[in-house]
Amino acid sequence: MKIGFIGLGTMGRHMAFNLIKAGHELVVHDVRREAATPHREAGARWAETPRAVAEGTEVVFTSLPGPPEVEAVALGEQGLLPGLAAGKVYFDLTTNAPALVRRIHGVFEARGIHVLDAPVSGGPRGAETRRLALWVGGDEAVFKRYKAVLDAIGDQPYYVGPIGAGSIAKLVHNCAGYVVQTALAEVFTLGVKAGVDPLALWKAVRQGAGGRRRTFDGLAEQFLPGKFEPASFALRLAHKDVTLATALGREHRVPMRLANITLEDLTEALNRGWGERDSRVAMLLQEERAGVEIRVPEPAIRQALEL
Repeated sequence: MKIGFIGLGTMGRHMAFNLIKAGHELVVHDVRREAATPHREAGARWAETPRAVAEGTEVVFTSLPGPPEVEAVALGEQGLLPGLAAGKVYFDLTTNAPALVRRIHGVFEARGIHVLDAPVSGGPRGAETRRLALWVGGDEAVFKRYKAVLDAIGDQPYYVGPIGAGSIAKLVHNCAGYVVQTALAEVFTLGVKAGVDPLALWKAVRQGAGGRRRTFDGLAEQFLPGKFEPASFALRLAHKDVTLATALGREHRVPMRLANITLEDLTEALNRGWGERDSRVAMLLQEERAGVEIRVPEPAIRQALEL
C-alpha cells in the first residue's frame, strides 16, 4: 500500500520504519529533510510538501509535536487538504486537542475524506519495537479496514469511539500520570520530613495496594536517584499534554484542581530552563517547598527492586 508519513521525530521515525518493514511503499516528509535520510535509504520516497505526500498516497499518517503543527500540515496552503482526494484516509498520531481534531474532521469530511485521531502510547522504545497502544477515534468501519496497517505500527490498536475519542483517551491517560506524579512528590516529602528514612518509606509503601500496582516503582528511575537525563519524556512535552487536558476540562466545565496544580509546577519547572530534562524533574519543586532533599543510592534501589 502507498502510505504517506509526515513527522520523523522521536516517535515518528520508528513508526515510519515499521511501515517500511511491513512492506508498504512510503512517501515521507519532515521539516528537516535530513531526518528522512535513513528512510530514503530504506526505500522511502521524499516529498517536498504535505500536499505532495497526500497526492501520491492512499492513506497519510502525521506524528507531530502538537496542535499548531497539525493544523498547519492539515489545513495549510501546501497541506493535506488540497492534496487528498475523496475516499482517502488521514490518521493523526499526535497527542492533540480534541476540538482541533473535530474541526479538521469536519472540514475534511465535507470533501469526502476520512479523518481519524490515533494517538499512541509506549514511548520511543515502544515505537521502535512496535509495542505501542493506538487509541483511535473516528469511523469504526475505516478503522477496521486499515487495522492491518495500524498493526504494523503498534501491537495494541484499539477503537475508542467517534472522532476525538482517541485524543480524549490519550489526554486522560497522560494527565492521570502527571497528576499521580505530583501527588507522589507531595506525600513522599511529607513522610521524609516527618522523620522516615526515604528508602525505608519507599520499601514500605510498595507493600500497600498502590505499591502492588507498581506505581511507586516509577520513583526508582529518576526521582529517588535524582537523575533526570537523558529524558524518557521531556518536560516540555509533559507541559503540552497537561495544558491540553486542562483546556479540555475548561471546555466541559470540569474542575481539575490537581491537574491545574500539576500544570503550575510544570510551568515553573519549564521557566527554570528544564524543558529538555525528564518531566519528573518538576518533582524537585516539591522538595524545595518541603525543605528536604530525597536521594537514594542506585545500588540500594536495585537491591530493593529485587526483593
